[in-house]
Amino acid sequence: MPTPEPPQKAEKTDVPERVGAVGSDPWEQMPEDALNRPNLQGADDGAPGIGADTGGAARPDGASPAGDADEASGEDPGRAPSESWTDFLPSPLFVLLLGLTGFAGWMSWQAVELEWAADGTSVTPLVPPLLILLGWIASLAVHEFAHALAAYLAGDRSLRGSAYLRLNPFAYRQAFAGLVLPSVYLCLGAFGLTGPPTYVDWDRIPSRGRRVLVALAGPLASLLLAAALAVAVSVLVPPGNDTTNWAISAMALLCFSNLTAALVNLLPVPGLDGFEVLAAWTRGTWVTTARVNALFGSVAVFAVLWFPGLNDALVNLVYSLFELVLPNPVFSGIAFYGELLLQFWV
Repeated sequence: MPTPEPPQKAEKTDVPERVGAVGSDPWEQMPEDALNRPNLQGADDGAPGIGADTGGAARPDGASPAGDADEASGEDPGRAPSESWTDFLPSPLFVLLLGLTGFAGWMSWQAVELEWAADGTSVTPLVPPLLILLGWIASLAVHEFAHALAAYLAGDRSLRGSAYLRLNPFAYRQAFAGLVLPSVYLCLGAFGLTGPPTYVDWDRIPSRGRRVLVALAGPLASLLLAAALAVAVSVLVPPGNDTTNWAISAMALLCFSNLTAALVNLLPVPGLDGFEVLAAWTRGTWVTTARVNALFGSVAVFAVLWFPGLNDALVNLVYSLFELVLPNPVFSGIAFYGELLLQFWV
């Protein structure tokens, strides 16, 4: 009698096990390349699928979605996309300012206004006052640039790409305090005084020593400009000589203005650079209050120095420094002639 064959077992089919079944690991059931595929299923129903942006959540392989985006775009995640080496280039307006200053200097050197009035009529020169004003605006740009550069190197990176680091005084955040008022000071008082550096975020500068360096950077830049102009005038007018050349007289007055700007700004008065030196070593709400009202302190210092007695004392002090340091004793007279050219309405 034939023996019955044992029942055959059902052959195992290739039907995949259902993902999500109890006791199964969904990540193990997925193909290896599915972890890196873009999510297509959740595009319509809004459900976050594999590779979807889940608010920065880490993937199972430890990679960051944000990091993949930065790697794909070629950008450094630790670098602001707006930063560029052009943030430190001088502004085209500053280059134009220097060009206009040079052209006004050439016209003053040639005294072209006297040639225009060749018929013997008297003439009030207007190009030399323009030369002095343009030169003073360029000096202001250098003064504020020194503050901004020192602040940037000390930790205040908010100034990168700003008008202060690009030497553009016509685009200052506080154009009235940084450009208009110092120009008025020079035209009315014939001495240099800059506005308060209110654009510096002192809280971003960590140490007191760095704050002191930032505060002194402006006066140091003005002092270097005064020294350069003094050397230029001394070379053009050697000892034992005198001149009434308009361009040289304008340079002498700009030297005087930058020197007074460096000296007066050392006063520990709110609105001046010397106050920030003092504020670096003190604490209290009065410092914040003083900075808020810094503009009034600058105006008050100018008003005091504008008085005839104090103004004469300041002028005599600076002229005494000229006679002590410079080899030509007539430098003070040349600077005074530049003052007469500036204040042509007096």
